[in-house]
Amino acid sequence: MKAILCSQYCGPDDLVLADVPDPVAGPGEAVIAIKAAALNFFDILMIQGKYQIKPPFPFSPAAEVAGVIESVGAGVTDLKVGDRVMASCGHNGAREKIALPANSIVKIPDNLSFDRAAGIIIIYGTTLHALEDRASPKPGETLAVLGAAGGTGLAACEIGKLMGLKVIACASSDEKLAFAREHGAELTLNYSKEDLKEGLKKLTGGKGVDIVYDPVGGSYSEAALRAIAWEGRFLVIGFAAGEIPKMPLNLALLKGCDIRGVFWGAWTKINAKKNRSNLEKLAGWAAEGKISSHVDRTFPLAQTADALKVLAGRQAMGKVILHP
Repeated sequence: MKAILCSQYCGPDDLVLADVPDPVAGPGEAVIAIKAAALNFFDILMIQGKYQIKPPFPFSPAAEVAGVIESVGAGVTDLKVGDRVMASCGHNGAREKIALPANSIVKIPDNLSFDRAAGIIIIYGTTLHALEDRASPKPGETLAVLGAAGGTGLAACEIGKLMGLKVIACASSDEKLAFAREHGAELTLNYSKEDLKEGLKKLTGGKGVDIVYDPVGGSYSEAALRAIAWEGRFLVIGFAAGEIPKMPLNLALLKGCDIRGVFWGAWTKINAKKNRSNLEKLAGWAAEGKISSHVDRTFPLAQTADALKVLAGRQAMGKVILHP
């Protein structure tokens, strides 16, 4: 089968399309014939050796897949050949087939496309966990979403609206903000034109925002924290800007606020049953049109480098999908 391989830490152009042996389903496993593999910003960091998870060489990028069950191993009873499924795999999604533990695979409705299913797992899984389990949300509270037109930000706009929150989308262009407004944002702030702290305070009548959802990091984090309301919750999602901010802890004291980490990957291992329930719920929501799981663009497997460059250049609004 064909696979995109990273054999040493490198940039997107150094990845190689190669032939590798087909996987075999071991006990408790199933092989998925991959129809769609979703890329995330951390795939770029992973191939460069800058991510906290460092798979052994050679490996493929892409941490989430959707496809059809091709075979099952001994002891697997809840999956059968031909089932339409999605799964989180951590890496190795940029290939034609993958063997995974059956208990990590979730069936998807017949009316949900493979492209949209592949893009649900990480961004919506992270966001549902962040807002439901970590944010302590109350209906009517304000939610400021940084990087609102990216995959994770878009998920936060949509799920925030479903939860009854007043969503403020923050992004770097009017085009991205218009897109976020189409997906649940009630208010918008262009932080390339307007000071983020002052803008958020103005939009909340001076009160500040109740919840900050920050997948960006960099210089915007402190500005957003300075605009948080009394007893607000600042959710640390990730660092797409590349810089991990050092936050002045006196701000947490002065605001009586919480800075809460959201490490979805670790949480899924500790709370596997709840995570599976979340993913089944999200697949249903996507099939019902409650969440968009919007696909920005698709690429054939051989053009994985081009797909990663779209993410690196922050050009994507929604998900970037590979077709093996």
